[in-house]
Amino acid sequence: MPNNSQLPTLAVLGGTGKEGSGLALRWSHAGYDVIIGSRSQEKAERVTAELNALLGADKIRGMTNDRAASQAEIVILTVPYSAHRATLEGVREYLQGKILVDVTVPLKPPQITVVNLPEGRTAAEEAQALVGDSVRVVSAFQNISAMHLKDLNHTVDCDVLITGDDAEAKEAVIALAEACGMRGIDAGPLANAIVAESLTPVLLGINKRYKAKGAGIRITGLE
Repeated sequence: MPNNSQLPTLAVLGGTGKEGSGLALRWSHAGYDVIIGSRSQEKAERVTAELNALLGADKIRGMTNDRAASQAEIVILTVPYSAHRATLEGVREYLQGKILVDVTVPLKPPQITVVNLPEGRTAAEEAQALVGDSVRVVSAFQNISAMHLKDLNHTVDCDVLITGDDAEAKEAVIALAEACGMRGIDAGPLANAIVAESLTPVLLGINKRYKAKGAGIRITGLE
């Protein structure tokens, strides 16, 4: 692990939600400078205070989404699909030249255990089309249990499928997975995000049917 001065600043937009706050907690614990973004400054500060209490130190900062995106080197989008386009439109100018990690899954409530393919085929591809070619979009972290992320004593037993069209950006996101104690797997181009996004409703259905807590995936046969 590089020293803290070499680690990029991260902004987790939608970081007040379960998945975003769990990832923010893990990354801050690993030594990253983390900013939580929200539509509401008050909500961002409230959740930040809760996470800092778990960390035992005032490490994470809370801001509005646009301010958080403007101050980060890597931006992680963890909003519900219903807020996906609006959030990206609100921060698009602050994403230029940066890495955007899209964690969004195009779920269609109330049928959240059924695969839903959006108009743009995947949320990640829709994000790339919306923010432009100067933003390096990487898709990752869709299949990780938020409950497990929040427990720093719990080893997250799940691989992370990472897709994108920029090799250097994918390597940066693999490092983020490793910082959370997980294994990042280069799963190919951004078009392959359809696999990880579609696995989420499948895993939610497995959790429901088998009364499991946070089913995940493992890629076997790798050294």
